[in-house]
Amino acid sequence: MSPTGSTLTREPQEVAGEPRPPGRDRSTRYSQRRRDAVTGYLFLTPWLIGLVAITLGPILASLYLAFTDYSLLKPPEWIGLANFQEMLSDRRLHKSLLVTFQYVLISVPLQLLMALGLAIVLNKGIRGLGFYRSVFYLPSLLAGSVSIAILWRQIFGQEGLVNDVLAKFGIEGQSWVAHPDFALGTLILLNGWTFGAPMVIFLAGLRQIPASYYEAAAVDGAGRWTTFVHITLPLLTPIIFFNLVLQVIGAFQSFTQAFVVSGGTGGPADSTLLYTLYLYDEGFGSFHMGYASAMAWLLLAIIAALTAINFLFAKRWVFYGDE
Repeated sequence: MSPTGSTLTREPQEVAGEPRPPGRDRSTRYSQRRRDAVTGYLFLTPWLIGLVAITLGPILASLYLAFTDYSLLKPPEWIGLANFQEMLSDRRLHKSLLVTFQYVLISVPLQLLMALGLAIVLNKGIRGLGFYRSVFYLPSLLAGSVSIAILWRQIFGQEGLVNDVLAKFGIEGQSWVAHPDFALGTLILLNGWTFGAPMVIFLAGLRQIPASYYEAAAVDGAGRWTTFVHITLPLLTPIIFFNLVLQVIGAFQSFTQAFVVSGGTGGPADSTLLYTLYLYDEGFGSFHMGYASAMAWLLLAIIAALTAINFLFAKRWVFYGDE
């Protein structure tokens, strides 16, 4: 009772050692999570802006343009499925698809074989492993550059290094990049030369295989080839699958090498006309941007289908340790 005779209602004071009311704890935790979420989104803001403005925006724009007639000089005009129907009769597009599939089917296995072979050699524990790993990884960083493509054209040209070596054996060379039967082969060799990235991944996978497996195989008298086939290869199949998916996607997107080596024409006789090169020519050479957008979505569908097929068949040959 207060001095004035009225009763004062007081909130219970927290006493040291007594637990807080559960409602207040939940409110505090909720406020903390909310502050953490706001802070996280603030840090993500630059990435989100880039996603919308640089990635998602152009993707949606190209999807719309795929159904239009757009020449970059006039506003796009809606034409429905006409661009996709035109693809059915476009012989140059069919040629580019054939060249691209040849390029992928030959260069990717070649690249993975070179990467795996070199990774096995480097896994023997040689001195200066870090140095060799860096040196062999270097082509993967440089091969997509214009300078390396120019160098490659010079190496396989009429007066190039390849013909100089052949001349020492009495063989008369030719301009390999200017011959329809060999021009695509030079691009395949260039892509196979970029084995650095998958090699590093293979090397990491080899380091994860327990040494006890090899010791048991040696006790049983297994040779090198038997050990490789029955131990190394099965345990390395997840890494092979990972590299296969990445390199197939990358090979379908190859552009710089074919553009530089062929002078942007896909020649000679369209023998180096990769799909991306033809897409570029249609969009920025002939100003058929609507048709080029439709081609881009066809390429996306092809890559997605092949990736799905790889995942589907992976169940039959990829071995995981927990299976």
